[in-house]
Amino acid sequence: MQNDHLIVLVEWVLAFPFLAVLFIYIRALFMSSKKGRYWPVFRSLFWFTGVFLCLISVAGPMVHLAHEDFRIHMIGHLFLGMLGPLLMALGAPMKLLLRSLSIQQAKRITRILRSRLLGFLSNPIVTATFNIGGLWILYTTDLFRMMHESAPLYILVHLHIFLSGYLFTVSLIYVEPIPHRTSYLYRSIILVLALATHGILSKYIYARPPEGVPADKAEAGGMLMYYGGDAIELMIIIILCYHWYRATSPKERLNDKGFPISE
Repeated sequence: MQNDHLIVLVEWVLAFPFLAVLFIYIRALFMSSKKGRYWPVFRSLFWFTGVFLCLISVAGPMVHLAHEDFRIHMIGHLFLGMLGPLLMALGAPMKLLLRSLSIQQAKRITRILRSRLLGFLSNPIVTATFNIGGLWILYTTDLFRMMHESAPLYILVHLHIFLSGYLFTVSLIYVEPIPHRTSYLYRSIILVLALATHGILSKYIYARPPEGVPADKAEAGGMLMYYGGDAIELMIIIILCYHWYRATSPKERLNDKGFPISE
């Protein structure tokens, strides 16, 4: 993508979904407040920060630097596919949306959330396959080179990185009202396997750089992916373990659906 006008267009196409969900979240905040329903400030801060990290990963100076420096590209990957989705998930957008809608509208959304398709897409083994598997294809095939030569492919790859990262995150930590829930043990096993596979991929990049990437920058990028990915995944582990602890605590025992268990 050498054309400057094309690059700007691609950036706007990728930025638009994040600007749209930012507007929807702000509107939901306003509607919820209008109904007199309190919404935690920290949830909003998580959401806004997550959207900001995703935006700078797809549009602006950081994107232009990422085309020239694989290390910057990897920072963008961590923001767009891991840290941004995690912070946005902690913002609980679906919970806020349901609170801001009328009862009939909320019921329609709930029916969609209970659908078999979303049940399949929210299974941790499926989300992990889409997330980690997609990264393996990106960095071990010609896809990395090809996406920089094709605007539609570049857009699809970046949308996949975000969506697969977000679905993977929300399939592991239940901040949202997710009907299709799995056990803590199952989610923990998938998380450990995903962490290991992500680490192996970062070492693969370190040893075998993608086509067109200098060895020294590939080594630095691989290290960023390894240690940065571990740091973000550690946050998910802590949150998952905290939820598991609360669910099994004698003072506040909850089942996997988040409801109290009677003694």
